[in-house]
Amino acid sequence: MRNKILLTITTVFVLGSSCNENVLDKDTNPSQLITETFYKNEPQAVAAINSVYAGLQANDLYNREYFFVHDLLSDDCSSGGPQLEAPRGQILNHVFDASNPLVNSVWRGLYRMVHRSNLVIENVPKADDVLVSPALKARIEGEARFLRAWAFFELVSLWGRVPLMTKVASTPGENMGRSASEDEVYAVIFEDLNTAIANLPLNYTGADLGRATKGAAQALAARIHMFRGNYAEARPLLNAVITSGQYSLIPNFLDNFREDNEFNSESVFEVQFTEAFGDAGAWNADGSDIAEVTFRGQEYGPNAWRNVIPSASLVAEFERVANGAAKDDPRRADSFYYIGDKFNNDQNTLTNTDVQGNVNIPSWKKYQMIYKRTTENSRSGINFRVIRYADVLLMMAECENELTGPAAALPYINQVRARTSVAMPAYPTAQYPANTKEEMFRAIVHERRVELGGEQIRNRDIRRWRKQNKLTTEPIAGFQVNKHELLPIPLAEIDNNSQLENSDQNPGY
Repeated sequence: MRNKILLTITTVFVLGSSCNENVLDKDTNPSQLITETFYKNEPQAVAAINSVYAGLQANDLYNREYFFVHDLLSDDCSSGGPQLEAPRGQILNHVFDASNPLVNSVWRGLYRMVHRSNLVIENVPKADDVLVSPALKARIEGEARFLRAWAFFELVSLWGRVPLMTKVASTPGENMGRSASEDEVYAVIFEDLNTAIANLPLNYTGADLGRATKGAAQALAARIHMFRGNYAEARPLLNAVITSGQYSLIPNFLDNFREDNEFNSESVFEVQFTEAFGDAGAWNADGSDIAEVTFRGQEYGPNAWRNVIPSASLVAEFERVANGAAKDDPRRADSFYYIGDKFNNDQNTLTNTDVQGNVNIPSWKKYQMIYKRTTENSRSGINFRVIRYADVLLMMAECENELTGPAAALPYINQVRARTSVAMPAYPTAQYPANTKEEMFRAIVHERRVELGGEQIRNRDIRRWRKQNKLTTEPIAGFQVNKHELLPIPLAEIDNNSQLENSDQNPGY
């Protein structure tokens, strides 16, 4: 049984058996937990930070909607089954507007993360040092700041200037307008990550496995610097992760996406799921229910709903030149299921009748539970790998190429290709010479796509390379300049936030 952070907050109330008028005549219920009476001891402090992690599991984040938004905005995915639901099809075809439910849902889920983080950041440090040790308070604050930084980065990178809510609202109607600039949001993000890097440990053991680490905060900070084109700031952070001795590539590429190999040496940060606590849940209207499982397998599975499949361009990206020193890239077979492939511990074979839609296009194999059972059963307990060490190495290769040159990038990009189950020829190759800065960049773009496909990475890569004028062609069909660089501020936010007006909407919407 894998160790999991218990994300449900459990509170035990001990009520006296006697009853008198003095007790009943209180203005407040002494058994009702409020901000002033919580965050007082170690179990409460730990429960509070666990509630922030639990926000990642909500329907509007990793349980269901988050991966749809990123994957469908990229060129990694296309529609698989008979037809995508209209809101998802709008994202895929870039015809969405401010009323799109997915846009609204992910925005709401991210601000829920911000709100819960703010509660921890404001209250846990105030706890008595006798009841909550200073070391634990520092660690918990570091975790909360890491998670808030992650949420704010998602918000600013997708929506631009966003309400910068760094304090807990004191009244129900307390609203905030958009930040003065994106730089203002990034300043808070890096302040949070600097605190997280200082406060977080290199690793955890036992029941604490899966909490944010120093390496996770450093890797996230590097990812954000690279999104802004700041390679010089990203490189030392990546180097710190690489030289920490905490991470290494695992031999089998596919093991990164299976339930049995969670928290392995390649995992820098994961969002946790498990089927141990029952059914899926999280189908409520506002997406706030916490689901210990994710629908990713059911939505993308070859013999399930198959709503999302790999795009033809992604499938074609894998090297398939089986002659001489060249070879087929094994990551293609490890990323996709094809008709005729074995599943359920090799006891079953995928046939045409198992698959909805075009059977000539493969289905996703990453994050699919059918490697060990017959169906996805509408739920999956496979953890999402949010940051992998392979990504760290490829980011370092990109930084070295930009700052020093292709020779300095080679050791990092070739480590990823040398993984035991991949064993692709080292760069430079005939197809990817990688001898000049431009050639190496092309190799890095290729390597990131085949290594990280379907992991909610490609959308942000495209956005940052587009901003840096590094794309030779526009990869996204339907993309409109001066519009789709950002998502629309949700209509519900504009309607309900007294500090926002229609004129605050992003351009083009």
